[in-house]
Amino acid sequence: MSILNSLSPRALAAPESGIVEVVNYARGRDGLLPLWVGEGDLPTPDFINRAAMASLNAGETFYTWQRGIPELRQALADYYGRHFGTSLPMENFYVVGSGMQAIQLSVQAITSPGDEMVYLTPAWPNIAAALEIAGARSVGVPLQFENGKWIVDLGRLEAAITPKTKGLFINTPSNPTGWTATHQDLRDILALARKYGLWIMADEIYALYYYAGGRAPSFLDVKEADDKILFVNSFSKNWSMTGWRVGWIVAPAELGQVLENLVQYSTSGVAQFMQRGAVAALNEGDDFVRSNIAKATRSRDILCEALIATNRVHTLKPDGALYSFLKIDGVTDSRKAALDIVDKTGVGLAPGTAFGQGGELFMRACFLRDPAKIADAAERLSRYIQGL
Repeated sequence: MSILNSLSPRALAAPESGIVEVVNYARGRDGLLPLWVGEGDLPTPDFINRAAMASLNAGETFYTWQRGIPELRQALADYYGRHFGTSLPMENFYVVGSGMQAIQLSVQAITSPGDEMVYLTPAWPNIAAALEIAGARSVGVPLQFENGKWIVDLGRLEAAITPKTKGLFINTPSNPTGWTATHQDLRDILALARKYGLWIMADEIYALYYYAGGRAPSFLDVKEADDKILFVNSFSKNWSMTGWRVGWIVAPAELGQVLENLVQYSTSGVAQFMQRGAVAALNEGDDFVRSNIAKATRSRDILCEALIATNRVHTLKPDGALYSFLKIDGVTDSRKAALDIVDKTGVGLAPGTAFGQGGELFMRACFLRDPAKIADAAERLSRYIQGL
């Protein structure tokens, strides 16, 4: 009998990532254009690295504040003041070990085993997995795909709410679809949460990647002080810090001790030298973020225009986030297609099967890369599509 049989059923049920499966299949090939994971092609900029190295050289390698060093929490408050027009004090900000841990801790805070959380699909698969591993149930509600755009159906969202529902997970702008909630969408979703006494877990990691200009609508624009909302976020995308694993939660100050305790019994805090780098990212990094957004805009246009021109791809330029979510005529098994595409073109895409209900016929491409590389990828993919 395998020793696996002695493990927790929840651990055994943790799914293999459909994205990582394709990455592992083709990682390291010559001439590969990897568009499968959600990161850009630039390393972390020097001004962030220097701040972390200075901290290391100063001996800041000891245990530190569980909620985050005061300088970083204040820098987060200032960042939200600049970009979201808020006046939140540092007591509303909690530093954690990645956006993924922000989700995990929020799930632990909101749900108990047997509870449910409703989320919109297709979706980044980690939210559903985090809920299931915690013993809660993830309930997906598909967005509607109409004329190349994604639309939320409030009636379907409300119909998914049961007496066991404790919260709504809302990612906007969305990974993978690019769906971006309007202010009216956010008001309507917030009204549902108020009606049923639910928490909202708001993943607004792509808020600045909003192609209409400025930033995307946020729950911060429509919420009242007593609304039950946890905002989860990460340094990964804006500042090319995916490997750093530093994130944050914006939460009512009343939750401070609860969140500190959850941090204590998971990671016991984020390394201080990493937090010094994060301070530099927030305080000195607005120009770098703007350059990333400009690059994403150019590459989005190159990729989407080329693929739409094949007349065999159903999509529009996404309103936000970093992804083109493509439905290709003739593709009925996106996992099989992702493996075939990387074999025949050297372009790595993520299969839509990895993103749950509603994503099965789609492929995801991350376009936060050098526009010249994206043009190469678009040409390779167009030839492949035309040959189907």
